[in-house]
Amino acid sequence: MPKTIFIALLILTCNGATALAAPKDYAFKPMNATVSKGDGVVVSVQLTKKGKPVVGAEVVKSEISMAPDGMEDMKSPVTPLPSTEPGVYSFKTDLTMQGRWLLTISAKVPNEPTHIAGKIEFRAK
Repeated sequence: MPKTIFIALLILTCNGATALAAPKDYAFKPMNATVSKGDGVVVSVQLTKKGKPVVGAEVVKSEISMAPDGMEDMKSPVTPLPSTEPGVYSFKTDLTMQGRWLLTISAKVPNEPTHIAGKIEFRAK
């Protein structure tokens, strides 16, 4: 194949491709890592891609349990809440004891082929 045809095909192929981010480009961070213990506690996380808020992600899985081991007998229900800020995802839960709680979350981000997962620690006081 002549070099000019090969280069033209390469350019056409690359122009039609969508650049995908690696999961490591994304991060979940707590909006407030320390919360009050009790029923109906709201925990919020921000999803960012290279430091910028990710809007429009769909949370597909969320659960919270006592950290660090994710104790099976110390799980609490998690209810998603409407977003109030770009890239912020909030949940209502019951944190029945003081200590460390681990929110495990998985989200589908538009134009990404895989879910973005994270584990965010909160401290209940």
